[in-house]
Amino acid sequence: MQLAVKQKAGRLPVVAACVASTIALGGVLGCGNSYRPVVNAINPVGPSSQPEKYALALADPGNGGLGVATLIDFSGDTVVGTLNTAPVPSFLGLSTANEGYVLHQNTGLVEAFTASQITPANPTFITRNVTSTTLPAGSAPLTALALPNPGALYITETGTSRVAAFTSGAPPTIRQELPVGQNPTYVVGSNNSQRVFVLAAGTNPGVSVGTATGIENNASNAVSSTIAVGRNPVYGVVNVDGRRAFVLNKAGDAASGTSGTVSVINVQGNTLDTIPRIVVGPNPVWADVATNINELAVVNAGDGVSAGSLTVVNIPLCSASTVTTTNPACDATNPVDAAGFGSVLATIPVGINPVMVAILQDANKAYVANAGNGQPGTSTVSVIDLQRLVKTADIPIGGTLNWISATSGSPTGKVYVTASTTQIATVIRTDTDEVSATVPLQGYGVAIKVTAP
Repeated sequence: MQLAVKQKAGRLPVVAACVASTIALGGVLGCGNSYRPVVNAINPVGPSSQPEKYALALADPGNGGLGVATLIDFSGDTVVGTLNTAPVPSFLGLSTANEGYVLHQNTGLVEAFTASQITPANPTFITRNVTSTTLPAGSAPLTALALPNPGALYITETGTSRVAAFTSGAPPTIRQELPVGQNPTYVVGSNNSQRVFVLAAGTNPGVSVGTATGIENNASNAVSSTIAVGRNPVYGVVNVDGRRAFVLNKAGDAASGTSGTVSVINVQGNTLDTIPRIVVGPNPVWADVATNINELAVVNAGDGVSAGSLTVVNIPLCSASTVTTTNPACDATNPVDAAGFGSVLATIPVGINPVMVAILQDANKAYVANAGNGQPGTSTVSVIDLQRLVKTADIPIGGTLNWISATSGSPTGKVYVTASTTQIATVIRTDTDEVSATVPLQGYGVAIKVTAP
């Protein structure tokens, strides 16, 4: 059943006047999707003029075998190339410049390659073009964020409680390692954000107060703030113009009891926002932003036995329906929270143990990957109608799901799903919300992303 807390009148796609551009979700090595940031949707206009677009999947065959990165053509769901990585790949990242990065937590190895423009005359997606660098011993890299502008790559080092700042490229070049909080988990930011924030769970994750360390998103990489957030911050996203960051606190905070929370950071002010936290469901683990309707969708894992949920939050800045000429109080360079900012619009039940959500660019639908509890039929993808705020389908998928990416297209967009217990990528059509193909990966799924054209 749907538990609607507050209905947003009209549900019309509106954009804040102070929002200057669409977000470019950086690759998260993990992320997003940088994103890990989730992948931006892309709108081709027809088969004859579709841009070159691919799904990039990372797999681990186990038993010490080489990792395998597989490039899947969007138009035909066929494998157009594979390359090998070092054994035991743990995280995949993809920047909006289609630079692919693979982390190896066990060795500190960081690998890089290009994942676009694959043609017989330009075979860039081949093993010999994989370059690498190695972090100091004991770094245990966990996640990272790749930003093509200003060409930066930030990698969390859980073993040393530092973040490594690289110049992105192949190979990435380390510039400096910066001290952050104990047990860093994730880097939040985008090309549009003035600074990035490194989340850390503290000395006793789940009990300690977590922190977000602000780092200037420029050549200096200077540490500029340490902001207290909730307990066990595990993931974060920024809004369309990079002026608000939303940090998911899996263990909530003292004020919310057992519920999870989202801490809101004013990126320009480099401090907690006027509305410092939003109460969501138990154990929030992932989020995505519906950019053209100014909403945040938060996945709450719940208890892993009963259904988890998706909390949809209203996040408009200034006024979502007036321009600066008719709303002088809206400063486009430093917008304030609009009326209703932070209000929960709905909490929608999904499947068991949800792990990730991906929203289509038109903001009509969200797709939630549910890992299930190991029982047959519990591993599914829930389809959410974001206009009506209801679940419309649960699509059965085999295995323990661990990653989902979505992209628009014509006549249909596609959703790509991997599982840690199967050696295939599953493809779902967004017009019918049915499985349309499966693609072999030569290993167990680690992650899957979608390239930009």
